[in-house]
Amino acid sequence: MEFIKPGINIDFIGRRKIGFALSLTLIVVSIVSLIIHHGPNYGIDFVGGTLIQVKFSKPVKVGKIRDGLNNVGFKDASVQDFGQTNGHEFLIRTDNSAMSSQGLARSVKEALKASTGIAPEIRRVEMVGPKVGKDLRGKALLAIFYSLLFITIYISGRFELKWMLSGVTAGSLMIAVYFLSVFNVSMAILTFCALVITLVLFWFLQLKYAMGAILALIHDVLITVGIFSILNLDFSLEVIAALLTIIGYSLNDTIIVFDRIRENIKGAKSNADMPALFNKSINDTLSRTILTSFTTLVVLFALYFLGGEIIHNFAFAMIIGVFVGTYSSIFVASPLVLAVNKRH
Repeated sequence: MEFIKPGINIDFIGRRKIGFALSLTLIVVSIVSLIIHHGPNYGIDFVGGTLIQVKFSKPVKVGKIRDGLNNVGFKDASVQDFGQTNGHEFLIRTDNSAMSSQGLARSVKEALKASTGIAPEIRRVEMVGPKVGKDLRGKALLAIFYSLLFITIYISGRFELKWMLSGVTAGSLMIAVYFLSVFNVSMAILTFCALVITLVLFWFLQLKYAMGAILALIHDVLITVGIFSILNLDFSLEVIAALLTIIGYSLNDTIIVFDRIRENIKGAKSNADMPALFNKSINDTLSRTILTSFTTLVVLFALYFLGGEIIHNFAFAMIIGVFVGTYSSIFVASPLVLAVNKRH
C-alpha cells in the first residue's frame, strides 16, 4: 500500500531552516520550563514517598479528605481527582514513607471513614524510600545515556564502517562516566557533559551519520520531557520506559532514511548534487514513514483513551514521541548529516 504516489518531490531540505527554527524554539521552551520547575515533576519512583489511591461509593469533598489525612500526620499530602469525574476516586501523595503499607492503608481508611462518614476502598498503596528514589533517578539517566552511545556505535559501523573508532570512543566515555559516578558527581551534570563531549568527538572524527542520529534523538527526548514539564505531569519509571521506546522508534525511522541517502549519494558527482539527493531520499521513504507513524498512533490513542489512568502518562509520552520522532527524521537528522557533510 502506498499512501503517497511515487515521484513526489516536496522540498524538505529547502525548508530545513524553518524546521531548525521550530526545533530550536521547542527546545528552548522545554529548557526554560525545566529550569522554572527545577526539573521534571518527579513521581514517587524518583523522589520517594507514598501514593495511595482511594475510591468512595458516594461523592465526598476534598476538604474532608484532607481533614482525615491531617489526623494521621499527613499535613503535607496532596489530594487530586483520579479517573472519571463520577468515579469518586482520589490520589493521595505524601513524602512520608515511614509506615508499612498495611499499617498505612488501615490508618488512612479509618481516618477517612471518620472524616467523611464513608469507608473508602484502598485500591493501591505505593511506597518508595528517598534513597531508592535517588538511585532510580540516576540509573534512569544512565539508561538513556548508554542507549544513545550504543546507538551511535551501530550507526557509525553500519553507515561509515567505523566500528572500531566509534566503539573505542563510546567505551572510553562509558568508563569515564562510571568512575566519575562513583565519586558522587551529580548524575544530571555528568550525563550532560558526557553528551557534549560525545558530540564534539563525533564532529572531529567526522562521524556524520552518528552525529545526526544522536542529535535527533536528544531533540526527541528533550522535547518530550519538556512537554511533560510544561503540563506538570508526573515523570515516573513508566515515562522512562516510554522515552527508551521513543529512542528505538525514532532511530528505526531515521535508519530507513539514512539507508536511502547512502544509496542515492553513491552516484553524486559533486557536493552541489547533495541537497537534491538528500531531498529525493526523504521523499522516497515518505510513504513508509507516514504509514508507520499512523498505524502506531492508532494503537497509542487506543491505549490512552481506553487503557485506564495507570497507563495514561506512558501512552501520552509515546504519542508525543511518535510525532516528534517522525518530524526529526525528516527535518532534523537528515539536514544535520547534510550540514556536517558540507562542513567537512
